[in-house]
Amino acid sequence: MPEGDTVHRLAGRLHAALAGLELARSDVRVPRFATADLAGQHVVEVVAHGKHVLMRLDDVTVHSHLKMEGAWHVHPLGTRWSRPAHEARIVLDTVPAAMPTGDARPLQAVGFALGELDLVRRDAENEVVGHLGPDPLADDWDRAEALRRLTAQPSRPIGLALLDQRAVSGFGNDYRNEVLFLRGVLPETPVGATDVEGVLDLAVRLIRANRDRSQRVTSGNLRRGERLWVAHRDGRPCRRCGTRIERGLLGEDPTTERITWFCPRCQR
Repeated sequence: MPEGDTVHRLAGRLHAALAGLELARSDVRVPRFATADLAGQHVVEVVAHGKHVLMRLDDVTVHSHLKMEGAWHVHPLGTRWSRPAHEARIVLDTVPAAMPTGDARPLQAVGFALGELDLVRRDAENEVVGHLGPDPLADDWDRAEALRRLTAQPSRPIGLALLDQRAVSGFGNDYRNEVLFLRGVLPETPVGATDVEGVLDLAVRLIRANRDRSQRVTSGNLRRGERLWVAHRDGRPCRRCGTRIERGLLGEDPTTERITWFCPRCQR
């Protein structure tokens, strides 16, 4: 599942391509909104909140969440799609607009295999993102509120608290595992026994450093295969001590379990 840095880059690309354009046609392929007509609406801006994308039109917000398989593609109208038509959840065609080349051509934005798709009034966005915690990539990042939410349950494993989007919005499994390795903390460690401020501040620095990178880097090494410390490296030697990286599972219940990667020597 894409993490907050990836989704913020996506929102930036959508904004750069669509902001200011008028929609000529819409096709929302979700039963609940199948009759919606967005023609005549203008794309005001596209922003991200954590892992959620908010495409703000004149008086409607198109809210989407990629989940595991979702994607947004923008291309000139008439271009052949790179994914199957049955995966399209929403299709937005624009009115022809002047391009940097001097040509005037319409664009088409297609949301494929979106895990969530909603149309809500601009003044009702809280219905779809109001439950989310502060976003470290947002201009209104609230560190104090994030700490309050993270520490609300001292007995909860820190590895679960970091992935809770209601506490902090945007961190996913890679950041969870990388940050805890760097802080020398096992994912199962209770929040109350963890330097939560140190964990949070490092996580924020890492996700901000990666916001504009096409490849996520936590090790400081940009070479392929060297960018991460422990994530996806089970069975391979720890980059610090040489101990074999181990793999486990952690979740609130079996349906929410996610993979953990850790060094049993560096993390205690």
